[in-house]
Amino acid sequence: MLERADQGSRSPDVSPGLYRAAFDAAPVGLAILSPDGRTIRAANPRLCRWLGHAAGALDGCAASSVLEGAHAIEPGIARWRRADGSGIDLRLSLSEEAGGETVAVAETVDADELVRAEQNRDALTAAGLGEWRWDLVTGEMAFSRRAAQILGYAPGRSVTWAAMRGRIDPDDAERIASAVSEAIEQRHAYEFQTRFRRATDDAEIWVGARGEAVLSGEGTPVGIVGVVQDITTRVEARAALAEREERLRVATTVADLGIFEWHVLDDRATWENERMFALFGRRPEEGSIGKSTFLKEILHPEDRPAFRHAIVRALREDTILHATGRIRRHDDGTWRTIDMAGRFERRKAGEWPRRLIGVVADVTDRHQSEERRSLLIRELHHRVKNTLATVQAIVGSTARTATSIDSFHEAFVGRIKSLAHTHSVLTEATWQTARLRDLLASELMPYAESETETSPDLRILLDGPPVDLPSDIAVPIGMAIHELTTNAAKYGALSTGRGRVAITWNVEGGVLHLDWRESGGPPVAPPTRQGFGSRLLQRVLTTQVQATITTDYAPEGFHLTLAAPMPARNPALNPLA
Repeated sequence: MLERADQGSRSPDVSPGLYRAAFDAAPVGLAILSPDGRTIRAANPRLCRWLGHAAGALDGCAASSVLEGAHAIEPGIARWRRADGSGIDLRLSLSEEAGGETVAVAETVDADELVRAEQNRDALTAAGLGEWRWDLVTGEMAFSRRAAQILGYAPGRSVTWAAMRGRIDPDDAERIASAVSEAIEQRHAYEFQTRFRRATDDAEIWVGARGEAVLSGEGTPVGIVGVVQDITTRVEARAALAEREERLRVATTVADLGIFEWHVLDDRATWENERMFALFGRRPEEGSIGKSTFLKEILHPEDRPAFRHAIVRALREDTILHATGRIRRHDDGTWRTIDMAGRFERRKAGEWPRRLIGVVADVTDRHQSEERRSLLIRELHHRVKNTLATVQAIVGSTARTATSIDSFHEAFVGRIKSLAHTHSVLTEATWQTARLRDLLASELMPYAESETETSPDLRILLDGPPVDLPSDIAVPIGMAIHELTTNAAKYGALSTGRGRVAITWNVEGGVLHLDWRESGGPPVAPPTRQGFGSRLLQRVLTTQVQATITTDYAPEGFHLTLAAPMPARNPALNPLA
């Protein structure tokens, strides 16, 4: 048979033996086929070896016995069946010889060529992409060298889809199978990512795969081709970034910081967390606000120049933006003080920035605390100054009216104790105030006849609503009460057993009205000289308190009326505010 073929095709000068030797020693597979390609009339040893048969074992065999899914040998890549049942891909080229026989030249197929979807293998390899093909008829997967390296298989046809599926994360297997089935049915590409246990060492990696169906001439899907990539590093980097973002989110949440991005060119802001919306009193569905709206409508007019200056400076000098201002909340209209810090992001030095990334903090309470502390310090300085002036007046006036060292000591100590008591009451009060009834009771109750301050008393009458005296007027009024009580005990109603002192008070229109009336004591006459008490009433009360004082030295008893405006309390001094 080989001889007949040789005779029809060889040169007359070439012997049949030489042709036979060339046929047997050829480095490629050779076969002599029948004209219809259905019978292998002769196969050289290399082709027999590739198919796992002894030399000459294929002579006279039907093509269907060694081909998968075909009855005749045709040019192109085809799947051949080996003697052990495995398969091998061979590329055949055919040439028709004289006598009607056909010579087939077979070559093994490179794994990359077997599954190549496009003519850019080098580019795919450089990108870390491996090519693969899935034969839907046999269920076998074929891999290029790069794909095989990624997945841990041998190049070429090395594994079935059923076996490979066992190495995919079970949670993803059903999802992937469903996505692939849908893509095949609808004739479109698909893509997925999943964890995969590499076949060589069972190491868990992340792979990304893309593919699309291959259709037969009749439009029936016969396979799928695509690419696979090891994306473990990318997934780990993404997970690390997500972890860092989560830590940042937790840190900013704990610190009550709002995070934002301001896109410079289109004046569009992105608020990254819920705290930003809470700071500005807006709901997420209402959206964020840009710089123009912030400066024109949200920021307090007095703070806008400083804010604009801070933005311009950060832009020009490429420094951290830091600005403080008051904003009006959208939901309740209240004013809050915020601190804003951020950095403009530039692609390169000197280029106009694309966006500002920053944080916002509500510092209203801190600013109020600082203002309150400053006011308290000024209040303390003022009070110390007034106290020292009062002590100086007490020393001078007591010395001028004293007749002896003993009388000076007695009067001075009493007045200092009264001053100390008033300060003690102020210190113990939460908001630096003194109850008027307490100041009166501490001075007058020693002269009362009842054993308790709350029982009705025939000598001392205190009648009035609760009134808290701010420190501005509590000290001078406390000193005045002490002087009035001392004079009543020495010269007035409290100097006898039948005397009586009635004090009534009320507050009308922000003015304290106090009435001091003595009765039952010795006859009263106007003083012949001005003592400390008179000077206190005239200088301290009228100057420091802006009080109006009237006195009446009627014989039946001393009578005094006082009208003092109540100073407005500064809320910043209230530690409970």
